[in-house]
Amino acid sequence: MNKRAVVLLSGGLDSTTALAIAKSQGYDCYAMSFNYGQRSLAELNAAKKVAESMDAKEHIVVNLDMSQIGGSALTDHSIDVPTEGLEEGIPVTYVPARNTVFLSIALGWAEVLKADHIFIGVNAVDYSGYPDCRPEFIKAFEAMANLATKAGVEGQKLTIEAPLINLTKAQIIAEGMKLGVDYSQTVSCYKATDDGKACGVCDSCRLRKQGFVGQGFADPTRYV
Repeated sequence: MNKRAVVLLSGGLDSTTALAIAKSQGYDCYAMSFNYGQRSLAELNAAKKVAESMDAKEHIVVNLDMSQIGGSALTDHSIDVPTEGLEEGIPVTYVPARNTVFLSIALGWAEVLKADHIFIGVNAVDYSGYPDCRPEFIKAFEAMANLATKAGVEGQKLTIEAPLINLTKAQIIAEGMKLGVDYSQTVSCYKATDDGKACGVCDSCRLRKQGFVGQGFADPTRYV
C-alpha cells in the first residue's frame, strides 16, 4: 500500500502548496476541508478545484459551524475584517482554536485511513500572528496525537507535517511554482466574493500580494 497522508486544504495559497509538497513526496493525498461558518464559500469552491486538479485520492468537506461560538471576524459578521494593514498582536481574524479543532478531526480520519502523516500549511514567518500557526503548537499537537489514538498507542507514530512553517510567503510561492501549482485556482481573501474575487486590502490579501511581488511573479489573483 502506498503511503497515505491527510492534507488540510482550505483552498488558499498555503494549503495548496502543502498539498503539492505532500504529493511530490510520494503520498497518496486525502484532502480535508471545513465548512466552518466562514464569511465566504469561495475558498471551499477553490479547494474542490484544487483537489481535483491535483489528483487527491479523496476530498471531503466537514460541516462544522464555528460561527455558533463566534469571536472572530471570519465567523461573526458583526466584527469587521481589518483592512488598514497588519497590526501588532493577535488580530480579530483569529478563529478561536481553529487549527486545534481541524487537526483533531484530521487525526480521526488519518486513523481510519491508516495514514501516519497529516500535512497542514501553517506558517510562522509572513503570517497574521495566529498562535496556532507556531512550531510550538505543531510539536505539542503531535505529542498529544500520539498519546490520544489507538494507532499511537500501538506504535504507529503519527507525524504532523508543516513544511511551510519557516518559509516567507515569497519562498512558499517559489516552492509552489517549482511544483507546478496553479495559484489562479486558489482563494486567500478573508472577504472574497462568492465567485472568488479578492478584496486586495485584508491582511491575507496583503501578505499574498507581497509574496508574488517578492518573487517577481505575476499575481494571478482576481480582485474586485
